[in-house]
Parts: sequence; C-alpha cells; structure tokens
Amino acid sequence: MYLLKEYPSKEELLERRKGVFGIHEVNAHVHTPYSFSAFTDITQIFEMARKEKVKVVGINDFYVTDGYEPFYEEAIKAKVFPLFNMESICLMREEQQRQIRVNDPNNPGRCYFSAKGLDYPFRLSPPLKKKLSAVIAETQVQVKAMIQKCNEWLKQCNAPFFLDYETIKKNLAKELVRERHLAKAIRIAVWESEATDEGRLALLKKIYGGKESKTGVKNIPALENEIRSMLLKAGGAAFVPEDENAFMSLEEVMRIYLDAGGIPCYPVLLDDARGNFTEYEADYEKLFHELSRRGIGCIELIPGRNDLKILTDFVRFFKEKKFVILFGTEHNAPEMIPLTCDTRGNVPLTEELRKINYEGACVVAAHQYLRARGEEGFIYPCGHPKTDKQAEFIELGHVVIEKWIQ
Repeated sequence: MYLLKEYPSKEELLERRKGVFGIHEVNAHVHTPYSFSAFTDITQIFEMARKEKVKVVGINDFYVTDGYEPFYEEAIKAKVFPLFNMESICLMREEQQRQIRVNDPNNPGRCYFSAKGLDYPFRLSPPLKKKLSAVIAETQVQVKAMIQKCNEWLKQCNAPFFLDYETIKKNLAKELVRERHLAKAIRIAVWESEATDEGRLALLKKIYGGKESKTGVKNIPALENEIRSMLLKAGGAAFVPEDENAFMSLEEVMRIYLDAGGIPCYPVLLDDARGNFTEYEADYEKLFHELSRRGIGCIELIPGRNDLKILTDFVRFFKEKKFVILFGTEHNAPEMIPLTCDTRGNVPLTEELRKINYEGACVVAAHQYLRARGEEGFIYPCGHPKTDKQAEFIELGHVVIEKWIQ
C-alpha cells in the first residue's frame, strides 16, 4: 500500500500547518544501480541522506522504474520523502538538422528529458509500455554490439579476459547495462588479471593500443572514465554508434510521462567550465518561450556543473516566469560525491537557491499526494502545468513532506 493513499484529506493536512515553514535539503535527481550509479545499492543513498540531513530525494533512472519499490521501502525507513522520477534520451530532429545543441554538448539535437512525480506503482497504457520497452531493448542491442567489438579488440591485444553481457548485468547492473558498466567491467578484469600497479598499467597500455594511462591506477573513478573514453567513445576500438531511428521524439517521451502521471521536466545544462552554453540554452528568453510552447513548466539543474552567479541569475529568471525548479547531483558517474547539492568548485547553494529547490520539491510532493488519492495533480488534463496554482501546491507539498519525515 502506497503510504500517501492513507494520508488525511488535503483540508485536514493544511489545518495542521503551523506558522511559517522552514526548508529542507533536497536532491531531486539521483541515479541508482538500476541504470548506472556511484552507489552500490539503494540503501547507501539513504544512509548518506541521513548523514547529510537531506530530507527529500528523487530517484531518476534512465528509462526504467524497477528501483521504485526498494527506493520507496528505504525512504519509509529513513523518513526521507521519495520523488518518483525518470529520465530518457530523445532526439529533436529539427534541432539536429540545424546543428543546434540542446542539453548534450557533443550531439546536436540530442536531448535528455526527465519526468517528476510519476505515479507509484508505475503504470503505462499498453501501446506506450510497448514503445518504452522497445526503446529499452534497443539500448541493449547497442551495448551487446559494443561488447562484441570490445572482445574482438581484447583478443587482438592478447588481453587475458573478455566481457560477457549476462555476467555484467548480473554483477554490476540491476537492470540496464550501460556504457559505464562496460568500463567498470574492464577495470575490474584488469585488477583481477594483474595484482601489481605495474602489471595493471602494462595491461592498460596494451588495451589502449600502446598508449600510456594518463590517470594511473590510484584514482579508480578517473580510470574508469579514461577506459570509457579510450575504448567506448567515438574513435575508440569498441565504439558503436547509436541508431538514431531508435530514439523517441520529445513529443513521444512527453506522452509517456504524462500517461504515467508525471510532470515533464527539462534538464538544463547551463554553463560549462569555460562559460559556454549550448545554442538551445544561450538565450534565456528564447528557452523560456520554447519550453512554454511545448507545455513544459518545470526545469532541473545539476548545480555542481555551474557557476554560482550564472546559476542564480538563470534560476531567478525562470522563477519569475513561475517555473518549478529542482536541483540534483545525478551520481551517474563512478566518483562518489556528497548528496547535498552545491555549485561548481564545491561552492554551497545560497539560502535563496535552497528555498527555490525545496519549493520545487513541495510541488512534486503535492502532485504525488493528489495523484495517489485519485485526484488531479499539477498537470491539467490538456498536459500543461498549473503554474497559476503553484503557491497552493507548495503549501500542500510542505505539509505532506513534514508528515512523512516526522
């Protein structure tokens, strides 16, 4: 039984509210081992949440929701409010033809796109479930082709190991096998094949086609990223391009999210370390109009990528436009970082940004609560967000979160 279904009515909850509410730490975007994650298991997420006093955490895996049940169970134990989210990769073909980068800095037209506050348990209408399953299957076709090419290269290099899809899926991936899992599997195989640093470096040099490792073997997350770059990315011996026909359009992804009860949410890349923006995001006003015309009223950012001043200016602009705004850390790379959101260079979020993030989480919490009770959430039947009612959702979401975490 979903706990939110047993909560009192909206009116009863709001009656219990006392005075001005404080704000809680929120991380609205973490990946789990069900796609790829720095975390070894979901329990670890909530152990970190307790230590860092993060009170709201959102699961945000690629394409799959298999982690929802253990995430929910751990959230109850930890008294941390769970946000049920998802992420997909879609293709905006018009932008691709015009060579416009959206939120992938390396691939024009490629767009990462999330949903917040999906129904729990997750459910989809049969046609859309079939579509999503086909996309998931296609991602694994590419991974298997990559493993085959990798094994051909390893054989050519006389490496003392090979990769196996089923073994990787069983030992390293809960559900989807992704490119990062292959890099990790290669690193583990190198470790198992050679016991010394010298031997490992020599084997890596062989696998790299005679090139020395620049990261060395002490920093494992950096090494796994290097393996991925050297072998699995474009130009690498095991690189396999993705089939563009397998990508859904943004409109198809939004239909899936809305059918599953979610709030469509655009992940903003914003500035890189050199202060550069993608063409799609460089003009805030144009981005606002582009998202609005598509019925998108929610954005999320990974502040650790961004300069504090640029982030603040951007968030203020979209807050004024009544967008729901959320922050997260992803944790979809090998390196383990804190669960608490901060900005580039480990500069903490300001109180203003923390409040905006918490208010965004309150909107999603209220949406989940209302949907669990069979009521209409933050999305109108037409698919557009209730931006005019955001204050009501913030107030309701706060009391929902407070009840959960007490």
